[in-house]
Amino acid sequence: MIVADKQRLIVEEINKWKEKHHAIILAHNYQMPEIQDIADVLGDSLALARAALTTEADVIVFCGVHFMAETAAILNPGKTVLLPDLEAGCSLADSITVEQLRKWKSEYPDAVVVSYVNTSAEVKAESDYCCTSSNAVEVVNSIPRDKEILFLPDMFLGQFVKRETGRDNIHIWLGECHVHAGIRPDQVEDVIRHHPKADLLVHPECGCSTSSLYLKAEGVLPEDKTHILSTGQMLKHSKVAQADEFIVATEVGIIHQMERQNPGKRFLAANPEAVCPFMKMITLEKVLTALKEKKHVITVPEQVAGKAKQAIDRMVTIG
Repeated sequence: MIVADKQRLIVEEINKWKEKHHAIILAHNYQMPEIQDIADVLGDSLALARAALTTEADVIVFCGVHFMAETAAILNPGKTVLLPDLEAGCSLADSITVEQLRKWKSEYPDAVVVSYVNTSAEVKAESDYCCTSSNAVEVVNSIPRDKEILFLPDMFLGQFVKRETGRDNIHIWLGECHVHAGIRPDQVEDVIRHHPKADLLVHPECGCSTSSLYLKAEGVLPEDKTHILSTGQMLKHSKVAQADEFIVATEVGIIHQMERQNPGKRFLAANPEAVCPFMKMITLEKVLTALKEKKHVITVPEQVAGKAKQAIDRMVTIG
């Protein structure tokens, strides 16, 4: 009760300061349950980018990781964007630097660069398109088929896009999210053996996504129960699907929202240890401090932001 009372008081303070500063709280699906519960908008990267673009709030408190707050700042140069913890980074975004991208581009001077949103602002500025896991296939399909594509930085999402589009002219950077890469095929198969009637929901960043598609094609996994989906798509599917059980192969934070939205259904983590330490850095106390002190304002140099915005705008309008 003491912890619950303390959290309630902090939430009351957050709401007071949020109103005072005309602020909005955006939170990713992987955030701690108590952060998800106070969010004005909760969603995946694409939904949050769109919310950041359309909000009338003066202050955006971004409960996510650094590249997400950067994206919001790029889309809203006239607003204050706050990140409650500057240490909330991303192993996938760190897997490619702008220098590495420039070198790669020099090897394929006529290629179109498609960057996953999980990248730094500098990398986005060197890109032609950004995408999220929910619209990566649509983004690539919007590019003429005779154009070579450099897809970065996630190799599992890149391989998924290559399969879905049937294009052989996609070059893929060998980066990965350490959390998603750690969800192994044998873990998924083990949970399926114990819950054969469950729907399997797999994020395309997962190390098990390729094997899941292979096993689906071979008939080992049922065609109608195996789904490669973004986090936003997972939430939508779990609402409308007839299944009572779901095996969730992504960061476990999303299960909180799934359980809230579907109280009669059961959700099982493919790997209960698939926890992103960066996403879990944001706490109620840090959100309150960010609002009270307008702490950790995220800015992007104008020259970088201008170039990056072109790629982000294409992401927001496609899919």
